Amino acid sequence: MSIPIAERRQFMVGKYEVIAQPMPHSAHMLRYTVYLDKTRIGAMVSVPSESDCRFLEKPPVVPPLKIFYVTHRPGRPKKGAKPPVALERDQPGFREGLPADVSVTGLREPEDR
Repeated sequence: MSIPIAERRQFMVGKYEVIAQPMPHSAHMLRYTVYLDKTRIGAMVSVPSESDCRFLEKPPVVPPLKIFYVTHRPGRPKKGAKPPVALERDQPGFREGLPADVSVTGLREPEDR
């Protein structure tokens, strides 16, 4: 009894040429290699759509990596650490006081249900 092996196929998806060929040591899985103007732009294991081909042609811009410090753990300050510097009025994050005509006591208390 012999196992049927998938055959090589060639088809177009939009302007992209796709060649499906059997993967080594596999009877039924295919590798889909995508070409644009006879230039290989990538390969996939599933049947590519046109948006997949566009993604292979021009992948999105990846932002630069941010360094993750494993040693930095926010929490209690170390012994002998300087106290944080107080914010001044011009710095972002400064909260101004309430004007004199605004009453905090005028807010409603949550009612018991």
